[in-house]
Amino acid sequence: MSGRTLYVSDLDGTLLRSNERTSDYTNSVINRLTAQGMIFSYATARSYHTSQKVTAGLNASIPLIVFNGAFVIDNLTGVYLLENYFDETVDSLLDDLTAHAVYPIVYSLLDGAEKFSFIPERATRGMQFFLDSRKGDIRRNPVAAADGLKAGRIFFITCIDAPEKLRPLYEKYRTLYHCVYQIDMYSGEQWLEIMPPEATKSNAVKQLKKLLQCDRVVAFGDGKNDIDMFLAADECYAVENADEELKKYATAVIPSNDADGVAQWLEAHVTV
Repeated sequence: MSGRTLYVSDLDGTLLRSNERTSDYTNSVINRLTAQGMIFSYATARSYHTSQKVTAGLNASIPLIVFNGAFVIDNLTGVYLLENYFDETVDSLLDDLTAHAVYPIVYSLLDGAEKFSFIPERATRGMQFFLDSRKGDIRRNPVAAADGLKAGRIFFITCIDAPEKLRPLYEKYRTLYHCVYQIDMYSGEQWLEIMPPEATKSNAVKQLKKLLQCDRVVAFGDGKNDIDMFLAADECYAVENADEELKKYATAVIPSNDADGVAQWLEAHVTV
């Protein structure tokens, strides 16, 4: 099919306002345009579980890129359309992290259910902030020791610790895995996220483009971790509040996340 465009937006700092929610205006624009035929997705480091919460009211039947590209999931059914997992090298990776006194939050499919495992006694201040924000989450899987972090089919690892501990690990593994090293916008803590090498937003966008038989991609983002997605797009737009580095790759800069810049652009430019 010719002329089919896939529109893909990052969530935090882009489609979401600073209160970690999509606005009623954004929801109404996307729901209306997708009902008319717009092909839209969002790409986020968040899980399917939390992305559903922060986009409540976005009821469109769209595929979602979550965990920075580890999975593509159907928004309405929760069915996994595409999956990327670590291979057996993940055990030695986890051993090396704990040998450097870094005790991560490890996401895996365990007995068919998504879980995140962690050692409560080893939680840093930043980890505790994250865990406190997910109290009552059915995916919580506290474990007693490091070996417990290795259970299941692992697809995402989050380290929240001091930069002097995480930076050397980022440098060590950045060419072996897909690594994102950045300050969390909500807690101000240093994060190092490690994913399978195939699990990138750009790969997921390319896979989704093929799956949906689209021939163009228009992307929206705010962070350095959106650069690879911008490079995979035909047009790319950075919100006003975006990292200055990302703006260098952008086709243009649009209004900020708190001004609903993505929805404004879609309403003005998408004809279906």
